[in-house]
Amino acid sequence: MHTSTNYRYQRSASRLTIGAHLFGILALILLLVWLLHYRGGLDYDSGNSQKVFNVHPFLMFFGFIFLAGEAMMAYKTVMAEHKVQKYVHGFFHLVALCSGILGICAVFKFHDMENLDDMFSLHSWIGLTTIILYGLQWLFGFATFLFPRASEHSRVQIAPWHMSIGRVLLYTSICAALTGLMEKSTFLREQLSERELHLINFTALSILLFGIFVDLSVALARYV
Repeated sequence: MHTSTNYRYQRSASRLTIGAHLFGILALILLLVWLLHYRGGLDYDSGNSQKVFNVHPFLMFFGFIFLAGEAMMAYKTVMAEHKVQKYVHGFFHLVALCSGILGICAVFKFHDMENLDDMFSLHSWIGLTTIILYGLQWLFGFATFLFPRASEHSRVQIAPWHMSIGRVLLYTSICAALTGLMEKSTFLREQLSERELHLINFTALSILLFGIFVDLSVALARYV
């Protein structure tokens, strides 16, 4: 019975992980079509403020949300040595954190170029709070599970909290992404064609489904 249950969990987690990758890749493709075809491309060092801004949604999804999801799935759904799982998990999260910080720098640079106020919207409040908590989560996880490492008893007690907070942060980052897309579409409402508006909506939906499938695949993964 125990073996059968684990097999069912593994099959479910595997299928959901495939779904997560499909929605993640779809969201990336739709996002790039929007940024490159409709919004003129992306360039952090450009004198064109819109190209600078476009770096922000790209890095916040692909660099931050997508890689954070990959880090979670690498640890929970990939059968490998536990040490390998931990290092891949930590590395992906570190790259995601660095990408998120650079993405936030891009939007602050855009605000400076356009003489706009910072931190004026719900999107910005959720996004900055998420990146700060994400950084603290990574530092705490590194100190607890990698170096210098807590005692085994402490790690066992902390692990469920660490995983639960990680899942919450995944959803808050997705919430930030969705509110950001809706905020941008509101600002551009007079410039948007119906096709571009639909593209933005499908991109947002794909990001949401990516997060849901990542969370479910992590929740159902039970390798022993």
